[in-house]
Amino acid sequence: MLFSGLQGLIEISLFVIFAGLKLWAFIDCVRRPQQAFPAVGRQSKLLWVILTGIAALVQLAFWDPIFLLNIAGIVVALIYLFDIRIKITEITR
Repeated sequence: MLFSGLQGLIEISLFVIFAGLKLWAFIDCVRRPQQAFPAVGRQSKLLWVILTGIAALVQLAFWDPIFLLNIAGIVVALIYLFDIRIKITEITR
């Protein structure tokens, strides 16, 4: 009984963390200037808005944090947040 309660708490925690990261990536991507994406040598803003948006929607539709599409979505969000966002921030200051 204790294990199932702990497992549920872990799953809810992962859901909140993953959903937060994906929503943060999507909102940040929407707010960045379109010209900055090719300037840092990355794909277009439209592609990243679509990818991060789909990642956030899949997370909200499928609560299971180890669902394959949720894992792919977290990878997309982390690439955006820790690679593209940092480079865009550097050139737009």
